[in-house]
Amino acid sequence: MSENLPTIIVPARLASIRFPRKLLQPVAGVPLILITAKRLREIAPEFEIIFAVDGNELESILSANGFQSIQTDPKHASGTDRIYEANKKLKRSKIINVQADEPMVSREHIISLKEALNRHDSAPMATLAVPFNNKEDFADKNQVKVVCDQNGHALYFSRLPIPGVRENLNFEDIAAIGYTPLKHIGMYAYTSEFLEKFAQSPVSYLERIEKLEQLRALEIGNKISVSIVQSATIGIDVPEELLKLQKQSKYE
Repeated sequence: MSENLPTIIVPARLASIRFPRKLLQPVAGVPLILITAKRLREIAPEFEIIFAVDGNELESILSANGFQSIQTDPKHASGTDRIYEANKKLKRSKIINVQADEPMVSREHIISLKEALNRHDSAPMATLAVPFNNKEDFADKNQVKVVCDQNGHALYFSRLPIPGVRENLNFEDIAAIGYTPLKHIGMYAYTSEFLEKFAQSPVSYLERIEKLEQLRALEIGNKISVSIVQSATIGIDVPEELLKLQKQSKYE
């Protein structure tokens, strides 16, 4: 591992509200968390990879398969809080946050996060986005949108379609103007200094309303560098999405 590379820290807990114990659900006989772990080791072998887990059950599975983990408080409200606790022990200067339920993460995602964090000295946090390609996804409240300034910094994130359309324009009309609506991908990179500031700040008003913790970073006055990538991921939030993953040719 190079000292110049961020450390990948993966927050992992079993007490998911929408899909309890999903990280232990099998995909072709392999627990979901191991699918993600092995994927990360395959695509980013030069990076240090550590899991921040909520208890013995996940730690045992990861350890038995050669992955390093740190136990954190199971009561944490967010993955960022879990990463912050883990990094208080690790003391890494730069961190990439990949969710444990993102088994299709790609090397493009990891490298883009690293480069986005390095590209903007004024932005201590980086994330990813991918262009929307249809109006149904753009209207879906479960697919988060982001709008950026001309320097590639996030202006706002929302579950509603943004930019909002005042006139009678449809999805195709927006594209014809030359604007590409962006879907946010929930992977992040940040400096340890920013992570501490973020974790010690109270939940913000916009974060509480939209249920999007990245809004806290904007509300406390920090910039977020957004890197646009070519492909999204398959995040597993509900059982139906696990079935979708199982249908991917690699796991059939």
